[in-house]
Amino acid sequence: MKWNKGAKEGIVVAGGQSKGNALTQLAHPQGLFVDALGTLYVADQFNHRVMRWTQGAKSVTVIMGGYDSDANALN
Repeated sequence: MKWNKGAKEGIVVAGGQSKGNALTQLAHPQGLFVDALGTLYVADQFNHRVMRWTQGAKSVTVIMGGYDSDANALN
């Protein structure tokens, strides 16, 4: 969920869609990390990837791995 300052409702930006390649899909996220710049990193276990959300970004970036990709998949 993304919560804008003063908002009464959040916006779903990822999750609830099971495994897959779409950037909105999270399947069993296992770890979260926020760096000093407010960038959020998520270890997406069943999609075998690490995703990054930067502050103000319109979309997410896969920085490592990928679902159903033997060459890039994390295990």
